[in-house]
Amino acid sequence: MASSLPLHHPTHCFISNPKLKNFHHGGSPRPSYSFATNTQNHVKPIRATTETPPYPIYQTTQVEESLSELEPADPDFYKIGYVRRMRAYGIDFKEGPDGFGVYAAKDVEPLRRARVIMEIPLELMLTISQKLPWMFFPDIIPVGHPIFDIINSTNPQTDWDLRLACLLLYAFDRENNFWQLYGDFLPSAEECTSLLLATEEDLLELQDAKLASVTREQQHRALEFWEKNWHSGVPLKIKRLAPDPERFIWAVGIAQSRCINMQLRIGALVQDSNMLIPYADMLNHSFQPNCFFHWRFKDRMLEVMINAGQRIKKGDPMTIDYLRGQKNDMFMQRYGFSSSVNPWDVIEFRSNARIHLDSFLSVFDISGLPEEYYHNSRLSNDGDTFVDGAVIAAARTIPTWSDGDVPPIPSMERKAVKELQEECQQMLAEFPTTSEEDQKMLDSMPEARRTHEAAIKYRLHRKLFIEKAIQALEIYQERILF
Repeated sequence: MASSLPLHHPTHCFISNPKLKNFHHGGSPRPSYSFATNTQNHVKPIRATTETPPYPIYQTTQVEESLSELEPADPDFYKIGYVRRMRAYGIDFKEGPDGFGVYAAKDVEPLRRARVIMEIPLELMLTISQKLPWMFFPDIIPVGHPIFDIINSTNPQTDWDLRLACLLLYAFDRENNFWQLYGDFLPSAEECTSLLLATEEDLLELQDAKLASVTREQQHRALEFWEKNWHSGVPLKIKRLAPDPERFIWAVGIAQSRCINMQLRIGALVQDSNMLIPYADMLNHSFQPNCFFHWRFKDRMLEVMINAGQRIKKGDPMTIDYLRGQKNDMFMQRYGFSSSVNPWDVIEFRSNARIHLDSFLSVFDISGLPEEYYHNSRLSNDGDTFVDGAVIAAARTIPTWSDGDVPPIPSMERKAVKELQEECQQMLAEFPTTSEEDQKMLDSMPEARRTHEAAIKYRLHRKLFIEKAIQALEIYQERILF
Protein backbone atom coordinates (compact mmCIF):
# COMPACT_ATOMS: atom_id res chain seq x y z
CA MET A 1 0.00 0.00 0.00
CA ALA A 2 4.91 3.27 0.04
CA SER A 3 6.50 7.90 -2.57
CA SER A 4 4.46 4.66 -4.24
CA LEU A 5 3.91 1.38 0.48
CA PRO A 6 2.70 0.29 -1.44
CA LEU A 7 0.43 0.24 0.63
CA HIS A 8 4.55 2.79 -1.11
CA HIS A 9 5.70 7.35 -1.72
CA PRO A 10 3.77 10.44 -1.40
CA THR A 11 1.35 8.85 -3.55
CA HIS A 12 3.29 5.82 -3.31
CA CYS A 13 2.37 3.63 -0.69
CA PHE A 14 3.67 0.49 -0.15
CA ILE A 15 7.38 0.98 0.52
CA SER A 16 6.70 4.25 -1.05
CA ASN A 17 8.26 1.70 -3.00
CA PRO A 18 9.07 1.93 -6.50
CA LYS A 19 7.42 -1.15 -7.67
CA LEU A 20 4.65 -1.67 -5.38
CA LYS A 21 5.89 1.42 -4.28
CA ASN A 22 4.91 3.06 -1.69
CA PHE A 23 2.64 0.62 -0.18
CA HIS A 24 5.83 4.30 -2.31
CA HIS A 25 3.65 2.40 -1.73
CA GLY A 26 6.78 0.68 -1.33
CA GLY A 27 4.56 0.41 -1.92
CA SER A 28 1.36 2.25 -0.72
CA PRO A 29 -0.13 1.73 2.97
CA ARG A 30 2.32 -0.21 3.95
CA PRO A 31 3.15 -0.44 7.52
CA SER A 32 2.39 -1.59 10.32
CA TYR A 33 -0.82 0.17 10.10
CA SER A 34 -2.36 -0.03 13.48
CA PHE A 35 -5.82 -0.61 12.15
CA ALA A 36 -7.67 -2.63 14.76
CA THR A 37 -10.68 -4.28 13.24
CA ASN A 38 -13.11 -6.94 14.21
CA THR A 39 -16.41 -7.51 12.54
CA GLN A 40 -16.66 -4.13 10.91
CA ASN A 41 -14.17 -1.42 11.81
CA HIS A 42 -13.49 1.99 10.43
CA VAL A 43 -10.00 3.29 10.08
CA LYS A 44 -11.07 6.86 9.73
CA PRO A 45 -14.66 7.46 10.81
CA ILE A 46 -16.49 10.34 9.18
CA ARG A 47 -17.25 13.00 11.73
CA ALA A 48 -20.65 14.62 11.75
CA THR A 49 -20.34 18.40 11.81
CA THR A 50 -22.65 21.27 11.24
CA GLU A 51 -20.62 22.25 8.24
CA THR A 52 -18.93 19.38 6.55
CA PRO A 53 -15.39 20.50 5.67
CA PRO A 54 -14.13 19.68 2.20
CA TYR A 55 -12.05 16.50 2.05
CA PRO A 56 -9.09 16.14 1.97
CA ILE A 57 -8.02 18.26 4.93
CA TYR A 58 -6.54 20.81 2.58
CA GLN A 59 -6.99 21.28 -1.13
CA THR A 60 -4.44 21.91 -3.82
CA THR A 61 -4.56 21.91 -7.57
CA GLN A 62 -4.80 18.36 -8.85
CA VAL A 63 -2.05 17.49 -11.32
CA GLU A 64 -3.37 15.49 -14.22
CA GLU A 65 -1.26 12.37 -14.69
CA SER A 66 -0.43 11.42 -18.23
CA LEU A 67 -2.15 8.20 -19.20
CA SER A 68 0.82 7.41 -21.40
CA GLU A 69 2.91 6.87 -18.27
CA LEU A 70 0.61 4.19 -16.94
CA GLU A 71 0.52 0.62 -18.14
CA PRO A 72 -2.07 -1.99 -17.18
CA ALA A 73 -0.70 -4.77 -15.02
CA ASP A 74 0.59 -7.83 -16.82
CA PRO A 75 -2.15 -10.46 -17.27
CA ASP A 76 -0.17 -12.84 -15.06
CA PHE A 77 -0.55 -10.31 -12.25
CA TYR A 78 -4.27 -10.91 -12.17
CA LYS A 79 -4.03 -14.61 -12.85
CA ILE A 80 -1.94 -15.51 -9.82
CA GLY A 81 -4.56 -14.07 -7.51
CA TYR A 82 -7.76 -14.76 -9.38
CA VAL A 83 -7.15 -18.47 -9.71
CA ARG A 84 -7.00 -18.49 -5.93
CA ARG A 85 -10.30 -16.62 -5.54
CA MET A 86 -9.02 -13.07 -5.09
CA ARG A 87 -11.58 -10.63 -6.52
CA ALA A 88 -11.46 -6.93 -7.36
CA TYR A 89 -14.44 -4.65 -8.08
CA GLY A 90 -14.38 -1.35 -9.96
CA ILE A 91 -10.61 -0.97 -9.84
CA ASP A 92 -7.60 -1.48 -12.10
CA PHE A 93 -4.01 -2.20 -11.17
CA LYS A 94 -1.61 -0.10 -13.22
CA GLU A 95 2.11 0.40 -13.24
CA GLY A 96 3.61 3.83 -13.73
CA PRO A 97 7.02 5.40 -13.15
CA ASP A 98 6.61 4.96 -9.39
CA GLY A 99 5.37 1.38 -9.45
CA PHE A 100 2.01 -0.33 -9.02
CA GLY A 101 -1.07 1.48 -7.86
CA VAL A 102 -4.83 1.02 -7.61
CA TYR A 103 -6.91 3.12 -10.01
CA ALA A 104 -10.64 3.68 -10.36
CA ALA A 105 -12.09 1.69 -13.27
CA LYS A 106 -15.18 3.92 -13.22
CA ASP A 107 -16.32 7.16 -11.61
CA VAL A 108 -16.65 6.82 -7.84
CA GLU A 109 -19.07 9.13 -6.06
CA PRO A 110 -18.63 10.00 -2.36
CA LEU A 111 -21.22 8.03 -0.37
CA ARG A 112 -21.80 7.34 3.31
CA ARG A 113 -21.85 3.63 2.70
CA ALA A 114 -18.50 1.91 2.29
CA ARG A 115 -18.03 -0.13 -0.87
CA VAL A 116 -15.99 -3.29 -1.33
CA ILE A 117 -13.15 -3.00 -3.84
CA MET A 118 -11.31 -6.26 -3.08
CA GLU A 119 -11.99 -9.65 -1.54
CA ILE A 120 -8.82 -11.47 -0.53
CA PRO A 121 -8.81 -15.04 0.83
CA LEU A 122 -7.11 -15.51 4.16
CA GLU A 123 -4.97 -18.22 2.60
CA LEU A 124 -3.25 -15.68 0.32
CA MET A 125 -2.06 -13.52 3.22
CA LEU A 126 1.07 -13.96 5.26
CA THR A 127 -0.17 -13.86 8.83
CA ILE A 128 1.46 -14.44 12.18
CA SER A 129 -0.41 -14.01 15.46
CA GLN A 130 1.14 -12.08 18.32
CA LYS A 131 0.24 -14.58 21.05
CA LEU A 132 0.01 -18.33 21.50
CA PRO A 133 -1.27 -20.39 19.87
CA TRP A 134 0.85 -19.23 16.92
CA MET A 135 -1.10 -19.09 13.69
CA PHE A 136 0.71 -18.96 10.38
CA PHE A 137 -0.75 -18.58 6.93
CA PRO A 138 -0.92 -19.54 4.14
CA ASP A 139 0.38 -22.83 5.55
CA ILE A 140 0.93 -23.90 9.12
CA ILE A 141 4.69 -24.10 9.60
CA PRO A 142 5.63 -27.60 10.80
CA VAL A 143 6.67 -27.53 14.45
CA GLY A 144 9.85 -29.34 13.53
CA HIS A 145 10.85 -26.81 10.87
CA PRO A 146 13.88 -24.69 11.98
CA ILE A 147 12.16 -21.45 10.92
CA PHE A 148 9.53 -22.11 13.59
CA ASP A 149 12.20 -22.02 16.30
CA ILE A 150 13.71 -18.85 14.85
CA ILE A 151 10.34 -17.07 14.85
CA ASN A 152 9.54 -18.44 18.29
CA SER A 153 12.75 -16.91 19.67
CA THR A 154 11.57 -13.37 18.88
CA ASN A 155 9.57 -10.92 20.96
CA PRO A 156 6.09 -10.55 19.38
CA GLN A 157 5.72 -7.00 20.69
CA THR A 158 9.01 -5.59 19.38
CA ASP A 159 10.14 -7.98 16.64
CA TRP A 160 7.04 -8.11 14.45
CA ASP A 161 9.09 -7.09 11.40
CA LEU A 162 11.73 -9.79 11.98
CA ARG A 163 9.00 -12.41 12.42
CA LEU A 164 7.18 -11.40 9.24
CA ALA A 165 10.47 -11.29 7.32
CA CYS A 166 11.15 -14.91 8.32
CA LEU A 167 7.64 -15.91 7.29
CA LEU A 168 7.98 -14.12 3.95
CA LEU A 169 11.28 -15.84 3.16
CA TYR A 170 9.75 -19.18 4.16
CA ALA A 171 6.83 -18.57 1.78
CA PHE A 172 9.24 -17.77 -1.07
CA ASP A 173 10.87 -21.16 -0.53
CA ARG A 174 7.63 -23.17 -0.63
CA GLU A 175 7.08 -24.89 -3.95
CA ASN A 176 4.10 -23.52 -5.91
CA ASN A 177 3.42 -20.99 -3.18
CA PHE A 178 1.41 -17.89 -4.11
CA TRP A 179 4.13 -15.58 -2.78
CA GLN A 180 6.72 -17.04 -5.12
CA LEU A 181 4.66 -15.52 -7.93
CA TYR A 182 3.54 -12.38 -6.13
CA GLY A 183 7.16 -11.70 -5.19
CA ASP A 184 7.79 -10.74 -8.81
CA PHE A 185 5.63 -7.67 -8.21
CA LEU A 186 7.44 -6.62 -5.05
CA PRO A 187 10.27 -4.08 -5.37
CA SER A 188 13.71 -5.63 -5.57
CA ALA A 189 16.56 -4.60 -3.27
CA GLU A 190 17.68 -2.09 -5.92
CA GLU A 191 14.17 -0.63 -6.17
CA CYS A 192 13.45 -0.40 -2.45
CA THR A 193 13.70 2.97 -0.76
CA SER A 194 13.77 1.43 2.73
CA LEU A 195 16.57 2.99 4.77
CA LEU A 196 17.43 -0.47 6.06
CA LEU A 197 19.20 -0.92 2.70
CA ALA A 198 20.88 2.48 2.83
CA THR A 199 24.66 2.80 2.85
CA GLU A 200 26.55 5.01 5.28
CA GLU A 201 26.88 7.54 2.47
CA ASP A 202 23.10 7.56 2.06
CA LEU A 203 22.57 8.13 5.78
CA LEU A 204 24.92 11.12 5.76
CA GLU A 205 22.91 12.59 2.88
CA LEU A 206 19.86 12.74 5.16
CA GLN A 207 21.45 15.64 7.08
CA ASP A 208 19.48 14.38 10.08
CA ALA A 209 21.74 12.89 12.75
CA LYS A 210 18.87 11.51 14.80
CA LEU A 211 17.20 9.67 11.91
CA ALA A 212 20.56 8.36 10.73
CA SER A 213 21.32 7.04 14.23
CA VAL A 214 17.93 5.30 14.51
CA THR A 215 18.44 3.72 11.09
CA ARG A 216 21.90 2.42 12.01
CA GLU A 217 20.41 0.80 15.11
CA GLN A 218 17.71 -0.86 12.98
CA GLN A 219 20.27 -2.06 10.45
CA HIS A 220 22.45 -3.49 13.23
CA ARG A 221 19.43 -5.19 14.81
CA ALA A 222 18.50 -6.92 11.54
CA LEU A 223 22.10 -7.88 10.78
CA GLU A 224 22.65 -9.24 14.27
CA PHE A 225 19.49 -11.35 13.97
CA TRP A 226 20.67 -12.75 10.63
CA GLU A 227 24.13 -13.58 11.98
CA LYS A 228 22.61 -15.29 14.99
CA ASN A 229 20.28 -17.53 12.99
CA TRP A 230 22.02 -17.93 9.61
CA HIS A 231 25.38 -19.23 10.82
CA SER A 232 27.52 -22.00 9.32
CA GLY A 233 25.85 -24.76 11.29
CA VAL A 234 22.23 -24.15 10.29
CA PRO A 235 20.42 -26.63 7.99
CA LEU A 236 20.36 -25.96 4.25
CA LYS A 237 16.60 -25.33 4.38
CA ILE A 238 17.37 -22.25 6.49
CA LYS A 239 20.51 -21.13 4.67
CA ARG A 240 18.78 -20.94 1.31
CA LEU A 241 16.11 -18.59 2.68
CA ALA A 242 18.62 -15.76 3.17
CA PRO A 243 22.07 -16.75 1.90
CA ASP A 244 23.35 -13.21 2.51
CA PRO A 245 22.35 -10.46 4.97
CA GLU A 246 21.04 -8.17 2.23
CA ARG A 247 18.36 -10.71 1.37
CA PHE A 248 17.13 -10.81 4.95
CA ILE A 249 17.33 -7.05 5.45
CA TRP A 250 15.35 -6.60 2.21
CA ALA A 251 12.65 -8.91 3.61
CA VAL A 252 12.53 -6.85 6.83
CA GLY A 253 12.10 -3.69 4.74
CA ILE A 254 9.22 -5.27 2.82
CA ALA A 255 7.61 -6.35 6.10
CA GLN A 256 7.91 -2.89 7.64
CA SER A 257 6.49 -1.09 4.64
CA ARG A 258 3.60 -3.45 3.96
CA CYS A 259 2.59 -4.90 7.30
CA ILE A 260 -0.89 -4.29 8.64
CA ASN A 261 -1.72 -4.95 12.28
CA MET A 262 -5.29 -6.02 12.94
CA GLN A 263 -7.43 -8.43 14.89
CA LEU A 264 -8.00 -11.76 13.19
CA ARG A 265 -11.01 -13.89 14.04
CA ILE A 266 -10.83 -17.63 13.42
CA GLY A 267 -14.02 -19.21 14.76
CA ALA A 268 -14.31 -18.11 18.38
CA LEU A 269 -10.61 -17.25 18.63
CA VAL A 270 -9.65 -13.60 18.20
CA GLN A 271 -5.95 -12.82 17.79
CA ASP A 272 -3.93 -9.64 17.30
CA SER A 273 -1.96 -10.37 14.17
CA ASN A 274 0.66 -8.96 11.82
CA MET A 275 -0.30 -9.46 8.19
CA LEU A 276 1.04 -8.98 4.68
CA ILE A 277 -2.00 -8.65 2.42
CA PRO A 278 -1.36 -8.95 -1.32
CA TYR A 279 -3.02 -6.52 -3.73
CA ALA A 280 -4.33 -4.35 -0.88
CA ASP A 281 -0.75 -3.25 -0.28
CA MET A 282 -0.84 -1.56 -3.68
CA LEU A 283 -3.06 1.25 -2.46
CA ASN A 284 -0.65 4.15 -2.53
CA HIS A 285 -0.16 6.79 0.11
CA SER A 286 -1.02 10.45 -0.21
CA PHE A 287 -1.13 13.30 2.29
CA GLN A 288 -4.18 14.38 0.32
CA PRO A 289 -5.98 11.01 0.20
CA ASN A 290 -9.24 10.57 -1.64
CA CYS A 291 -10.33 7.44 0.26
CA PHE A 292 -11.01 6.21 3.77
CA PHE A 293 -9.88 2.64 4.37
CA HIS A 294 -11.86 -0.15 6.09
CA TRP A 295 -11.40 -3.87 6.69
CA ARG A 296 -13.95 -6.59 7.33
CA PHE A 297 -13.53 -10.34 7.66
CA LYS A 298 -16.27 -12.45 6.13
CA ASP A 299 -16.19 -16.20 5.48
CA ARG A 300 -12.38 -16.40 5.63
CA MET A 301 -12.22 -13.52 3.17
CA LEU A 302 -10.86 -10.06 3.95
CA GLU A 303 -13.03 -7.38 2.39
CA VAL A 304 -11.08 -4.24 1.55
CA MET A 305 -13.55 -1.38 1.69
CA ILE A 306 -13.26 2.31 0.90
CA ASN A 307 -15.29 5.44 1.43
CA ALA A 308 -14.52 8.03 -1.21
CA GLY A 309 -13.94 11.37 0.51
CA GLN A 310 -14.48 13.11 -2.81
CA ARG A 311 -15.43 12.25 -6.37
CA ILE A 312 -12.83 10.02 -7.98
CA LYS A 313 -12.80 10.05 -11.76
CA LYS A 314 -12.23 6.98 -13.87
CA GLY A 315 -8.50 6.43 -14.24
CA ASP A 316 -7.57 8.43 -11.12
CA PRO A 317 -5.42 6.75 -8.44
CA MET A 318 -7.18 5.69 -5.24
CA THR A 319 -5.04 6.81 -2.31
CA ILE A 320 -5.08 6.53 1.47
CA ASP A 321 -3.11 8.06 4.34
CA TYR A 322 -0.69 5.49 5.78
CA LEU A 323 0.22 7.16 9.05
CA ARG A 324 -2.00 10.06 9.99
CA GLY A 325 -0.39 12.46 12.42
CA GLN A 326 3.22 11.38 11.78
CA LYS A 327 6.15 13.57 10.78
CA ASN A 328 8.37 13.02 7.77
CA ASP A 329 11.07 11.30 9.80
CA MET A 330 8.64 8.51 10.72
CA PHE A 331 7.52 8.09 7.09
CA MET A 332 11.16 8.01 6.04
CA GLN A 333 12.04 5.47 8.71
CA ARG A 334 9.11 3.21 7.90
CA TYR A 335 8.57 3.60 4.16
CA GLY A 336 11.58 5.41 2.77
CA PHE A 337 9.77 8.49 1.45
CA SER A 338 8.87 11.98 2.62
CA SER A 339 6.98 15.04 1.40
CA SER A 340 7.31 18.79 1.56
CA VAL A 341 3.54 19.07 2.11
CA ASN A 342 3.13 16.71 5.07
CA PRO A 343 0.51 18.54 7.19
CA TRP A 344 1.88 16.91 10.35
CA ASP A 345 5.52 17.96 10.09
CA VAL A 346 6.99 20.18 12.79
CA ILE A 347 9.51 23.03 13.07
CA GLU A 348 11.22 23.13 16.45
CA PHE A 349 11.20 26.82 17.42
CA ARG A 350 13.30 27.86 20.41
CA SER A 351 12.56 31.58 20.78
CA ASN A 352 9.81 33.10 22.90
CA ALA A 353 8.22 34.94 19.97
CA ARG A 354 4.49 34.36 19.41
CA ILE A 355 1.98 35.41 16.76
CA HIS A 356 -1.78 35.73 17.09
CA LEU A 357 -3.34 32.36 16.25
CA ASP A 358 -6.81 33.47 15.11
CA SER A 359 -5.35 36.17 12.88
CA PHE A 360 -2.95 33.74 11.21
CA LEU A 361 -5.73 31.21 10.58
CA SER A 362 -8.06 33.82 9.14
CA VAL A 363 -5.43 35.12 6.71
CA PHE A 364 -5.06 31.66 5.16
CA ASP A 365 -8.71 30.60 5.52
CA ILE A 366 -7.83 27.70 7.79
CA SER A 367 -10.76 26.25 9.72
CA GLY A 368 -11.36 23.50 12.25
CA LEU A 369 -9.72 22.43 15.48
CA PRO A 370 -5.90 21.98 15.61
CA GLU A 371 -6.09 18.23 14.95
CA GLU A 372 -8.57 18.77 12.12
CA TYR A 373 -7.24 21.92 10.42
CA TYR A 374 -8.21 22.21 6.78
CA HIS A 375 -8.13 24.88 4.10
CA ASN A 376 -11.65 26.22 3.66
CA SER A 377 -11.51 26.85 -0.09
CA ARG A 378 -14.98 28.41 -0.06
CA LEU A 379 -13.56 31.38 1.82
CA SER A 380 -10.53 31.90 -0.40
CA ASN A 381 -10.24 33.54 -3.79
CA ASP A 382 -10.50 31.38 -6.88
CA GLY A 383 -7.08 30.23 -8.05
CA ASP A 384 -5.36 30.79 -4.69
CA THR A 385 -3.19 27.67 -4.32
CA PHE A 386 -0.65 28.91 -1.78
CA VAL A 387 -2.18 27.02 1.14
CA ASP A 388 -1.07 23.40 1.16
CA GLY A 389 -0.01 20.83 3.73
CA ALA A 390 3.07 22.83 4.68
CA VAL A 391 0.94 25.87 5.60
CA ILE A 392 -1.43 23.64 7.57
CA ALA A 393 1.59 22.22 9.40
CA ALA A 394 2.91 25.73 10.01
CA ALA A 395 -0.41 26.70 11.60
CA ARG A 396 0.11 23.87 14.08
CA THR A 397 3.82 24.34 14.69
CA ILE A 398 4.48 28.11 14.72
CA PRO A 399 4.35 29.48 18.30
CA THR A 400 1.09 31.38 18.76
CA TRP A 401 -0.95 33.13 21.42
CA SER A 402 -4.69 33.58 21.71
CA ASP A 403 -6.74 35.51 24.21
CA GLY A 404 -10.35 35.53 23.19
CA ASP A 405 -11.25 38.53 21.07
CA VAL A 406 -8.16 40.55 21.96
CA PRO A 407 -6.79 41.85 18.63
CA PRO A 408 -3.05 41.79 17.94
CA ILE A 409 -1.02 44.97 18.28
CA PRO A 410 0.53 45.49 14.81
CA SER A 411 3.94 46.62 16.01
CA MET A 412 4.33 43.70 18.43
CA GLU A 413 2.96 41.24 15.89
CA ARG A 414 5.42 42.50 13.26
CA LYS A 415 8.31 42.08 15.68
CA ALA A 416 7.28 38.50 16.52
CA VAL A 417 6.98 37.61 12.83
CA LYS A 418 10.48 38.95 12.14
CA GLU A 419 11.95 36.94 15.02
CA LEU A 420 10.31 33.74 13.80
CA GLN A 421 11.48 34.33 10.24
CA GLU A 422 15.03 34.94 11.42
CA GLU A 423 14.94 31.71 13.41
CA CYS A 424 13.79 29.83 10.30
CA GLN A 425 16.61 31.39 8.30
CA GLN A 426 19.05 30.29 10.96
CA MET A 427 17.73 26.71 10.71
CA LEU A 428 18.28 26.75 6.96
CA ALA A 429 21.82 28.09 7.41
CA GLU A 430 22.67 25.12 9.62
CA PHE A 431 22.23 22.71 6.69
CA PRO A 432 25.40 22.04 4.67
CA THR A 433 23.46 22.56 1.41
CA THR A 434 20.61 24.72 0.20
CA SER A 435 17.36 23.51 -1.34
CA GLU A 436 18.54 24.75 -4.75
CA GLU A 437 21.74 22.71 -4.45
CA ASP A 438 19.77 19.64 -3.40
CA GLN A 439 17.49 19.96 -6.43
CA LYS A 440 20.44 20.35 -8.79
CA MET A 441 22.00 17.27 -7.25
CA LEU A 442 18.84 15.24 -7.87
CA ASP A 443 18.59 16.50 -11.46
CA SER A 444 22.21 15.61 -12.18
CA MET A 445 22.00 11.94 -11.13
CA PRO A 446 18.92 10.29 -12.67
CA GLU A 447 20.43 6.81 -12.16
CA ALA A 448 21.14 7.24 -8.44
CA ARG A 449 20.41 4.45 -5.95
CA ARG A 450 16.85 4.63 -4.68
CA THR A 451 17.97 5.05 -1.06
CA HIS A 452 20.43 7.77 -2.06
CA GLU A 453 17.75 9.65 -3.95
CA ALA A 454 15.24 9.27 -1.10
CA ALA A 455 17.79 10.64 1.41
CA ILE A 456 18.41 13.79 -0.64
CA LYS A 457 14.68 14.29 -1.15
CA TYR A 458 14.14 13.99 2.60
CA ARG A 459 16.48 16.89 3.42
CA LEU A 460 15.15 18.88 0.44
CA HIS A 461 11.58 18.48 1.70
CA ARG A 462 12.66 19.64 5.15
CA LYS A 463 14.13 22.84 3.71
CA LEU A 464 11.15 23.47 1.44
CA PHE A 465 8.88 23.16 4.47
CA ILE A 466 10.85 25.77 6.41
CA GLU A 467 10.95 28.07 3.38
CA LYS A 468 7.18 27.74 3.05
CA ALA A 469 6.79 28.77 6.69
CA ILE A 470 8.92 31.87 6.00
CA GLN A 471 6.72 32.76 3.01
CA ALA A 472 3.56 32.23 5.06
CA LEU A 473 4.84 34.59 7.76
CA GLU A 474 5.66 37.19 5.08
CA ILE A 475 2.15 36.97 3.62
CA TYR A 476 0.71 37.17 7.13
CA GLN A 477 2.47 40.49 7.67
CA GLU A 478 1.23 41.90 4.39
CA ARG A 479 -2.41 40.90 4.87
CA ILE A 480 -3.02 41.42 8.56
CA LEU A 481 -0.73 44.28 9.44
CA PHE A 482 -2.21 47.05 7.31
